[in-house]
Amino acid sequence: MKLCRIGSVGEEKPAIIDSENNYRDLSSLINDLNPDTLNFENLDKIKKLDLNSLPLIESIKRIGPCVIKPANFLAIGLNYKAHAEETNSDAPIEPIVFNKSPNCIVGPNDNIVIPKNSKSLDHEVEIAMIIGSKAKYVKEDEAQKHVLGYCICNDISEREWQKDRGGQWVKGKSGDTFGPLGPYLVTKDEIDNLFNLNLSLDLNGKRRQTGNTSLMIFNFNFLISHISQFITLMPGDIITTGTPAGVGMGMNPPDYLKDGDEMILKVDNLGEQKLKVVKEK
Repeated sequence: MKLCRIGSVGEEKPAIIDSENNYRDLSSLINDLNPDTLNFENLDKIKKLDLNSLPLIESIKRIGPCVIKPANFLAIGLNYKAHAEETNSDAPIEPIVFNKSPNCIVGPNDNIVIPKNSKSLDHEVEIAMIIGSKAKYVKEDEAQKHVLGYCICNDISEREWQKDRGGQWVKGKSGDTFGPLGPYLVTKDEIDNLFNLNLSLDLNGKRRQTGNTSLMIFNFNFLISHISQFITLMPGDIITTGTPAGVGMGMNPPDYLKDGDEMILKVDNLGEQKLKVVKEK
């Protein structure tokens, strides 16, 4: 299934995409895609629906973030060896885990806003996992039992704030538009091979990032198992899993996002994002 949220900011409706790529209104069953509804019980109810019986959403003016208001929005740093190398960092011995503020979440085609005091805004195409059931002390081979689905995340990063402002990555990762999610949450049953998904990001029509999940240092299952030893994961929690090489910080000289830039992010099975960069007014 492909689940999404349709509508203007704050007025989104939950929706499902049917076999003919029509958007169907799910609000008669659930009121949103958030921690209260993102669970396997609701997923089973949706699976049993006759999608043709659901109202069509015919006017698609905006696709919102596919998940909203997670209790935890966790992220993994330096999870592709080539990305660690381009940032002059050692490949981690165990996962680097940090937070992004849930308030940074925006839609897959919303504008990315350069904050007034920002001079080094950067992009990171990633795959995010959405948790569907409580996960604590999870064994690696049982990790997928707790995953509801996957989506694209652009882990927007302000590098000066991340690197030079006291060592707390969260400051450089949590600006108002630093977490585009979507266009949809794809349930795990629709993904043939998690460990062979291609990721890419184009900036102004030129390829900047290319990667494949086979090149992750720590795979999806290991990450869930590892994090659950320290943090109890709950339905609706988001874990975004690291970016391949090609970020602006890794270029010589560094090449950061500018007003008017346009990004297109693509991941196999997960759709694409189209984002424009604008200055804060």
